[in-house]
Amino acid sequence: MREARTCYDHLAGRLGVAVMTRMLDVGYLTGGDGAHHPDHAVQDHRTGYGHDLDYQLTADGHTFLTRLGVLLPPRRPPVRYCVDWSEQRHHLAGALGSGLLTRFLELDWVRQAPTDRAVIITDAGHTGLRDTLDLRPAGREEASAPGNCVSRVPTPAA
Repeated sequence: MREARTCYDHLAGRLGVAVMTRMLDVGYLTGGDGAHHPDHAVQDHRTGYGHDLDYQLTADGHTFLTRLGVLLPPRRPPVRYCVDWSEQRHHLAGALGSGLLTRFLELDWVRQAPTDRAVIITDAGHTGLRDTLDLRPAGREEASAPGNCVSRVPTPAA
């Protein structure tokens, strides 16, 4: 659960935090640094939807999402965030968070665990996350290292 899970309809845990952090690092998002700063928080708590920051998707971010095939659900705030309970950093919520999870599932980059909110990254997901966001999720034995996330499961041959 700590490595990768869903939070409502979006990714959380190390994977969710890593995706948001990388999108900030490459300039697809602006508005904050992805960290929860409890000493400066006004409305943000140690867990749950965030309110203190106004993250925005940049033009490069829109281009990235279009190339990846991510559709943003209508009638929702485009970019929201949650304070991740396990990582104490921000992960994407709102239309962007939902759209990314939906697309990752469609591409078979992630699979929902059968019994809980855990998410498992497939071999295709390891490749896709590396090639699109330069993320290198760790295998189970490496999952506890900072910045690494989730275990590898094989992707069936087509």
